Amino acid sequence: MSQHNQQEQKVLAAVPAAATPAATPPNRKVLVVAGLIALAALGAGGRMWYRSTHFVDTDNAYVTGHVHPVSTRIAGIVTKVLIEDNQLVKEGDVIAELDPFDQQVKVDQIKAQIATTEQQVVQADAQIAQSNANASAAAAQIAQSQANLLRATQDAERYSQLFTSQMKAVSKAELDAATAARTSATADVAARKDSAAAAKAQIGAATSAREVLKAQINVLKVQLKDAEQQLAYNVIKAPVTGRIGKRTLEVGQRIQPGQQLTAIVQDNVWVVANFKETQLANMKVGQPVSVSVDAIPGKELEGKVDSFAPASGAQFALLPADNATGNFTKIVQRVPVKIVLKPEDLKAYSGRLAPGMSVLAEVAINSGEKSAH
Repeated sequence: MSQHNQQEQKVLAAVPAAATPAATPPNRKVLVVAGLIALAALGAGGRMWYRSTHFVDTDNAYVTGHVHPVSTRIAGIVTKVLIEDNQLVKEGDVIAELDPFDQQVKVDQIKAQIATTEQQVVQADAQIAQSNANASAAAAQIAQSQANLLRATQDAERYSQLFTSQMKAVSKAELDAATAARTSATADVAARKDSAAAAKAQIGAATSAREVLKAQINVLKVQLKDAEQQLAYNVIKAPVTGRIGKRTLEVGQRIQPGQQLTAIVQDNVWVVANFKETQLANMKVGQPVSVSVDAIPGKELEGKVDSFAPASGAQFALLPADNATGNFTKIVQRVPVKIVLKPEDLKAYSGRLAPGMSVLAEVAINSGEKSAH
């Protein structure tokens, strides 16, 4: 070994052991950050567990309400339009008017027919009165004829007693005259009775004719009522209170019965939330619901579960799925749930909550607990 190497070994040996560098201690900042991350993860996990056991939510939810289509019952030409887009109308307000000429002519025609028939009834009453008078006169004439018959019969019997083979107190001519008078009186009574029967038949015929005319008047009155109703249909009114939407009505437009002219949307809206069937286990009617509307950011509306649909949304589809096939795949279904909002929120946001708006609905499945974001 060289002399130089021996000197280096002596120097290294002379260095004290304390001068050897010690192990580096852990950094406190790293420990703090790691601890915070662990706490945050623990808190997030705890929060997720808490919310999964206390709340169910869905963003497959929409505002809905009553949308009333307004149509006409008769054909016609629009002469007036009294509404504007998005206008607030009240029940019974006039929306539009049609040309009433055709219906007015029909009403006038039926009224004229009623007046004519009523005059015919008056004439029938006069005929009945005349027939009653004729019947009374015929009855009096019958009584007179019967009296003449009685006298003629008595005369004929008396003359027949005075003219016998033993006694000729009267002449044969007088007896024949008395017998002829009795025969004539009998025939007159029969004629008078026939006249009385004819008078009574005229009364019955005139009475029947009057009843027929009265029945015709009743029919015409029903037709008049219908014609007046058709005339009233020329004035189109709002069936409910709400706001005008989807207006397609213009002056001069030719419209047909059943054609939709506009729609009226009422303010009393609610929310229909489509929850997965796996979320319904702990949901009950009356549970509180927190509703966030996309159109009203930063505001949270309160509501409650009102009712559950009687079937899943797939059952109400136009073409429901046929599961009786060999390629069946289980799919989690969604059930519509109706959520009603607090009256205070409906009043506060009246006009801003429109059917079709998207919302986020969160149900507190533990009764009495409110949602917390």
